[in-house]
Amino acid sequence: MAQSNPEAESNGANTKRVSRTAVHSVASHRSVAGSSEAIVVTGSRGVQRTLLKSPTPIDIIKGTQLMQTGKASVISALNTLVPSYNSPQRAGGGTSTIIATGGLRGLNPDQMLVLVDGKRRHKTSLINAVSSLYNGSVPTDLDMIPASEIDHIEVLREGAAAQYGSDAIAGVINIILKKNANSGSSTFTTGANMDRGDGQQYQWLNNGGIKLGSKGFLNVSADLKKQLASNRADKISDNVQLYNRVNGQPDPREATADRMVTTNYGLMPQSSVTVGYNAEYDFNKITFYTFGTYALRDSDLNYSYRAPSNVNSLSEIYPEGFRPRVVVHEQDYQFTAGLKGKILGWNWDGSSSFGANRSRQTADHTLNASLGPSSPLSFYVGTLQSTEWVNSVDITRKWKAMGNLQTSLGFQHRLETYRVEAGDPWSYAAGTYLNNGKVVSPGANGASGFTPDDAGFKQRNNMAGYVDLEWDPLKSLTIGVAGRYEHYDDSSGNSAIGKASLRYDVTKWLSIRGTLSNGFRAPSLAQMLYASTTGQFRLVNNDLSLLQIKTLPVGSAAARALGAEPLKPEKSKNMSAGFVIKPFRRFAVTFDAYQIEVNDRIALTSTLTGTAVSNILAQNGLASDISAQYYTNAINTRTRGIDVVATYNHSVGPLGHMQWNLGWNYNQTVITNIKSNPSQLASLGSNYVLFDRLSQGYMTKAIPRTKLSLMNIWTFGPLILNTKVTRYGGYTILQNSAASDRRYGPRAIVDMDLTWNINRWVNVGFGGNNIFNTYPSANGIYNYSLGQGQYPGTSPFGFTGGYYYGRVGVNF
Repeated sequence: MAQSNPEAESNGANTKRVSRTAVHSVASHRSVAGSSEAIVVTGSRGVQRTLLKSPTPIDIIKGTQLMQTGKASVISALNTLVPSYNSPQRAGGGTSTIIATGGLRGLNPDQMLVLVDGKRRHKTSLINAVSSLYNGSVPTDLDMIPASEIDHIEVLREGAAAQYGSDAIAGVINIILKKNANSGSSTFTTGANMDRGDGQQYQWLNNGGIKLGSKGFLNVSADLKKQLASNRADKISDNVQLYNRVNGQPDPREATADRMVTTNYGLMPQSSVTVGYNAEYDFNKITFYTFGTYALRDSDLNYSYRAPSNVNSLSEIYPEGFRPRVVVHEQDYQFTAGLKGKILGWNWDGSSSFGANRSRQTADHTLNASLGPSSPLSFYVGTLQSTEWVNSVDITRKWKAMGNLQTSLGFQHRLETYRVEAGDPWSYAAGTYLNNGKVVSPGANGASGFTPDDAGFKQRNNMAGYVDLEWDPLKSLTIGVAGRYEHYDDSSGNSAIGKASLRYDVTKWLSIRGTLSNGFRAPSLAQMLYASTTGQFRLVNNDLSLLQIKTLPVGSAAARALGAEPLKPEKSKNMSAGFVIKPFRRFAVTFDAYQIEVNDRIALTSTLTGTAVSNILAQNGLASDISAQYYTNAINTRTRGIDVVATYNHSVGPLGHMQWNLGWNYNQTVITNIKSNPSQLASLGSNYVLFDRLSQGYMTKAIPRTKLSLMNIWTFGPLILNTKVTRYGGYTILQNSAASDRRYGPRAIVDMDLTWNINRWVNVGFGGNNIFNTYPSANGIYNYSLGQGQYPGTSPFGFTGGYYYGRVGVNF
């Protein structure tokens, strides 16, 4: 679990880390009487403060903690280590299952800013376009950063848009890279699910560093990961007809058919290679630094089984039916370089960073039934590409006047682009073939390609300037104010925002703190431009039915005909108040209550389906057998919550040392206003709602309201036993009909990891996640024709049961 009091660490280590800049990053870890106290600067520009002295709540997660979770994903590890962070393992929803991201304090992933060594990280080109949870968000993918390159992660649980810019409504994740020189490590981990022995994962992490002369270093990492599929599908019901009738009679093959044919209900296969580096050299008065990452990742999206009786399944090609597959080939990179130094008492830092994510999609094991038996069986679906180029100048100075005053100023320019490339013509073609007289769906089955009308390119410039002041008029008092002005050269326009914070040490063991701020998040270019058609299951007449859903670009003729308007930025107001208690040296508690109001929140509309919508789509050159949705500034929300983090460490005599960490989060989001139906939609009838009950529920009810984590780390000589219990509260998936709502009870998940440091060079470990093989509550209803849907795809701990693993590490 995240540490709010690093004095609970008792490793006796005394390491020194030089901050990337005085502006953003962690500066050092200092030992104090056999225990270490972390120094952080995230959230307090230019000021080195201990974690418990921070005016805002911050969690620190060390790289070793990430490793000891047994998780192959940084995101999955954060989900178990940070109480207010939620990242469910999802199955279904197209590319949403690929993006490694989660939400902080109940908000969307793209309402949280990600930094690497204090520099803005670029977003993915993929999108949560058809996912029920975090619907429509376009976040940063953390798994594109090699885990072996991460020294630690700081999680600022506070609105910080005035300090760091757009997206920082819910908080900031700052990933601090390693600076180790003349040392290295190599760790191999493998494991599998205990129920069916599937879901095997293999992870090989490598890191090493060397000195560059007497004043520099180079640290490099290379990670390889492979994940095989896990499947929790059941057999297709015997009452479901798989084959077309023969002369009016059941096909004889029905009696002997294999009905365990669904293979995509669980985690999807994925493999990746990520490399990274971090380097710095001090030229006396000027220091040059650079860091970067490069990643290649292939992700399989296995779509649902199409039986031979399916109208889109041609028996001439697939006599036993087929399962379409889309493979997403991603290339992701970001490189940063900068100079820093000191002149006339001012610390300065100038940097340039360029990042990109390119996702090329192909489909196989499928067909375009509208082309008949001559249809190709594999297709190029299209490519998405997102880039960000960021140039920054920051200066900061500490003044000794009436106490300590820290002054920081900065300027930033950002150029963003987003591109959608069309697939090959056969992937979206609408042929005229009839299957036994029945009309079939156009386009590649399961993955209709991006059309020339879907293709497009957008770019925009952003200019920003900020002022950040932090003043300690007394040793016991800290006052902070920050202001920021941003200009976009598109419809996002201009924004002026601010932040004020205060911390006061009432006594040596009690401090109070609070923050007021406003913020914003500009709509992403992907939300303005993105278009695709993807299948998703929806409950219709008490049965899970597969719908083909078209996400329409906001500016398209079809979207405008349904009431779409240009997107504008989200605006937020943040308030928080809390206290820090440290009654004695080895025990500390932080308590922070918060409220976040977001107006004009961007979301995808309800799934618009029916004859009236079909007619509009057909009039605009689209297929009439699909449903539609588009982005809009749909709602205003209010999120209230409480974060509690407590730490305690003590000796157990000859049995070693114990460290306890407890974290609890309470979070509730309510909708305070819903945008009225646009006139175009209202004219279609009362059945068409811009943001229906189903969509509202995923925004407010689908994440557990409470999350409790209790972790114990027992160190006994060369052995370290890490035991963690996480209790997820209940949650509800609303439907448009209240009678069809699904409620899921709370669950407690137990994880355990044992590490044996054989000597200073070699260590081994083994453990398990969800060691008691706990599953979420069953849906009570699922798709009998496909054998899937038994468990909620939004379960906070997944639905594939227990996972056991082993680990071998070498230090050099």
